[in-house]
Amino acid sequence: MENLNFFLLCFTSFFTLINPISVMPVFLTMTAGLDQKGRIKTAQKAVLTSFITLVIFAFSGELLFNFFGISVNSFRMAGGIIFFIMGQEMLQANLTRMKAAPDEIKEYIRDISITPLAIPLLSGPGAITNSIILMQDAHTFLMKVILILTIFLVLLITLLFLWGSSKVTKFIGETGMKVMMRIMGLIVMVIAIEFFFAGLKPVLSSIIKAGTTP
Repeated sequence: MENLNFFLLCFTSFFTLINPISVMPVFLTMTAGLDQKGRIKTAQKAVLTSFITLVIFAFSGELLFNFFGISVNSFRMAGGIIFFIMGQEMLQANLTRMKAAPDEIKEYIRDISITPLAIPLLSGPGAITNSIILMQDAHTFLMKVILILTIFLVLLITLLFLWGSSKVTKFIGETGMKVMMRIMGLIVMVIAIEFFFAGLKPVLSSIIKAGTTP
């Protein structure tokens, strides 16, 4: 029963934090200039990168943060800045089909699959923090296995959502994609501001407390 409860906790928390449904429109707009094959490669690389990132942080996240003197709040602020820049580009709604050389297309796929799709969209501050905390709560080897398998399961579901997004592209057409990109760009910028100030507020509070402490 304890293992089942732990699995349910892991699944619901990661599914809520990663939120494949909300990722899909952003993925659509970021890959609008790619063909079906390029879109699938991007989704696969983004999900694989996210899985590796979450597993690494699950096992060594707290140690890495302490070693480099990085706080989760700083990570959240950096994610907010990346989101804001991404949202600004989406507002321009530039969906011209890529006609670059194959090497340039491969480079583009590699770039957006790592940042911002994998980090911080899929494996953002919330998901990374969640992986660190749940690994600390996994007291047995079986619970650690459950945690890793749950991360894999949630990301597999996310991959299925991203694969199915191409059908949405065909349905709404280029004009619909431009409208969606502008709307999502605005939403992403709002999320970015929330991310940034959610990280900034605790930092400022600690600075104020340190300044008032005799």
